[in-house]
Amino acid sequence: MTYKLILGSRFLKSVERLDNHLKPKLKSSLDILFKNPFHPTLHTKSLSGKFSGYHSFRLGRDYRVIFKFLSPEKIFLIDLGDRKDVYR
Repeated sequence: MTYKLILGSRFLKSVERLDNHLKPKLKSSLDILFKNPFHPTLHTKSLSGKFSGYHSFRLGRDYRVIFKFLSPEKIFLIDLGDRKDVYR
């Protein structure tokens, strides 16, 4: 199964600010997400608290991508940022 990825405006702005050395990693991670959002290399987690219903996956050691399933086949990419800032 493949998923349709919908890129939110906040996510796109964060991608523009992303360090150039992380952009190829983001592309490969999105290729994996497109096919399997729970692939072990992504380290996908369900979030809790005010982010209940959302998920995140790792981009390198310090960055996270927050996303939400809009339907069984659509994923909305909400934000991307340093793990210490993105959950605020």
